[in-house]
Amino acid sequence: MAFEGLADKLQAVFKKLTQRGKLSEKDVKDALREVRLALLEADVNYLVVKDFLKKVQERAVGQEVLSALTPGQMVIKIVNEELTALMGGQNARLELQQRPAVILLVGLQGAGKTTLAGKLGGLLKKQGKKPLLAACDVYRPAAIEQLKIVGQRMELPVFEQGQGDPVKIAMEAQRQAILNLNDVLIVDTAGRLHIDDRLMEELENIKKALRPDEILLVVDAMTGQDAVNVAKAFDERLGVTGVVLSKLDGDTRGGAAISIRAVTGKPIKFASVGEKLTDIEPFHPDRMASRILGMGDVLSLIEKAQAAVDETKAAEMEKRLRKNQFTLEDFLESFEQMKNLGSMDEILAMLPGGNKLAGAQIDEKALGQTKAILLSMTPRERRNPNLLNFSRKKRIAAGSGTSVQQINQLLRQFEQMQKLMKQFGSMGRRGRRGGFPKLPF
Repeated sequence: MAFEGLADKLQAVFKKLTQRGKLSEKDVKDALREVRLALLEADVNYLVVKDFLKKVQERAVGQEVLSALTPGQMVIKIVNEELTALMGGQNARLELQQRPAVILLVGLQGAGKTTLAGKLGGLLKKQGKKPLLAACDVYRPAAIEQLKIVGQRMELPVFEQGQGDPVKIAMEAQRQAILNLNDVLIVDTAGRLHIDDRLMEELENIKKALRPDEILLVVDAMTGQDAVNVAKAFDERLGVTGVVLSKLDGDTRGGAAISIRAVTGKPIKFASVGEKLTDIEPFHPDRMASRILGMGDVLSLIEKAQAAVDETKAAEMEKRLRKNQFTLEDFLESFEQMKNLGSMDEILAMLPGGNKLAGAQIDEKALGQTKAILLSMTPRERRNPNLLNFSRKKRIAAGSGTSVQQINQLLRQFEQMQKLMKQFGSMGRRGRRGGFPKLPF
């Protein structure tokens, strides 16, 4: 997870505070000194850190906090609120006015613009839009082909005219979007290894020709403090409307996400949080602050679940659970649904305090073995586990690369789950309203 190092350090600081019954002004100042070091190590701009801690200290050393029943929790609340404000306060949405609306993606080479074009197009398509991708990076080898592959995977049309004049290609793409009734045009532009006048002039000409609704700067979150300098330079020449952080899932210190909004005044609108083309999400400062401070991000997890889970299948599974008909076939189906949410580490990181468990107590290999066992069974065996005699178990063990003992262990766990579900069902029938608990898959 992004911010992992920063999150661990901040949570260690606040753990000390919450373990004390009362706090003195010195206790708070000592804690904020450690917070300062943690933020600087995360590559947050030093002026941003200075201003942030000044605001926190002004609020945290007041009589209301120091005399509170739980002063440590009050300090955490203040840090959470100020960190949220620092990153923009609330989610900044796209402002799409024209038809077709034009989104211009800009940034340095290697920031991930081409992949981001597909991710953003896929996200807008889910929202009922009809996007067209335009290949205007005519310099980087295979950039056009890469966009076509991305478009194909996301089932999005791509407009390209080879390695011609990027401005003319952009204008022709806009005309094509009008003819095909596309309501959004996403333009992938060229980048450079560093900012130069030639690049900026080309982007300025595309901007003049298209008059885009949004100019989104794609920034590699792993570049740290340099990302802020890049954002300032692009904004001065183009008037950037928002920032997209790519590679936020990597081993990044996270300083870019915390600094960019404060230094440039430009909101972070999206974050690319994985390698899959569906791994993009709106940037919510409040949720990110909560994750950094170990409070989890349950809202984002719920949204991921809603997007990943097939509601019809979930409803059918719930009916079977009510009738105590939950089988290994359903168990396998729930595994597939969970897979769509991401790794267990990613899911745990969104739960309060879950980042402490991520990678420590969840054995992804064991989960993979469980799935392999289930897939090595026949559909008939999954529907009726009573058929699983020793010879069948030996066959399944050979097919899944496991042992008969592991299969027996899985079956025992499944039986325990069935008993638990039966208890839930009987509780629901005994209840006045006959309600049944909502299932997480």
